[in-house]
Amino acid sequence: MAKTTKKETAAKKPAAKKPAAKKTAAKKPAAKKDTTSKETTKKTAEKKAPVKKSAPKKAAPKKTTAAKEVKAKAPIAKAESVEERVEQKVETTLKALYQLQQIDSQVDKIRIIRGELPLEVQDLEDEIVGLETRVNNFKQDVEDIERSISEKKEAITNSLAMIKKYEDQQMNVRNNREYDSLTKEIEFQTLEIQLSEKRIKENNIALETKKEEIASSESKLEERQKDLEVKKNELEDIVTETKNEEKDLIDLSQKQHGIIDERLLTAYNRIRKNARNGLAVVKIERDACGGCFNKIPPQHQLDIRMHKKIIVCEYCGRILVDDEIAQMVDNN
Repeated sequence: MAKTTKKETAAKKPAAKKPAAKKTAAKKPAAKKDTTSKETTKKTAEKKAPVKKSAPKKAAPKKTTAAKEVKAKAPIAKAESVEERVEQKVETTLKALYQLQQIDSQVDKIRIIRGELPLEVQDLEDEIVGLETRVNNFKQDVEDIERSISEKKEAITNSLAMIKKYEDQQMNVRNNREYDSLTKEIEFQTLEIQLSEKRIKENNIALETKKEEIASSESKLEERQKDLEVKKNELEDIVTETKNEEKDLIDLSQKQHGIIDERLLTAYNRIRKNARNGLAVVKIERDACGGCFNKIPPQHQLDIRMHKKIIVCEYCGRILVDDEIAQMVDNN
């Protein structure tokens, strides 16, 4: 039994080992072949695929970048055009304002040539009216004084008549009581006569003074009327000389008003009214404001030269322009 068992075990052992070795040997090459075949198919597919799709893939990004560049340039061009329009608009408004200031300054010069004649004529006319009213008031006072004097004289005559009447009654009195009452009435009437005479004297003095004042006022009125005639003739001569020029300048000023915006025009008129010299738009002179002569910072000067917005002086509120705008207006 022992031999058979050993032979069986010896025969069974190699039989169990060989098929295991064969199986492993048979499995390994199969795995290698499969992997190599798969890799070769993948490589061939990868080689074939890029060859066909490489051209459109490279062309696509070029087209997108070009389109992006065009799209990026379009808003920049639009922004530049908007800025140019704004600058042109501001520049035209500044030109119109400066030209309007030049026209108004010429009108002011023409009116300065006339000097204070219009004011003097107006003062003389007012003074003449005042003197005339004063003379009329004095004449009315004289009439009132003369009326009061006549009234007082009439009162004196009435009092004298009453005294005479009371004296006649005293001759026919019956007792002392009536006599005393009549004497009191006579005394009262005499006092009234004295008072009326006093009032007549006062009125005569007032009448003389009023007449003197009337005479002086009338003489002064005649002098002022003569002066008024002379001043009016001088004013008419000056006005006739500068009338046409002033009219043309006023017409040009009205045309400029139509060009400028109403808001800016109201601001211009307000500044011009408040300014002593009538200047609302001034240019920069020696790095300072041409109206108040205060120093302007360099940054403000740069902004004024850029013509991007209307800039006013920080101190006086006048509108500032640069030499370029002034030269354009002067050349035109």
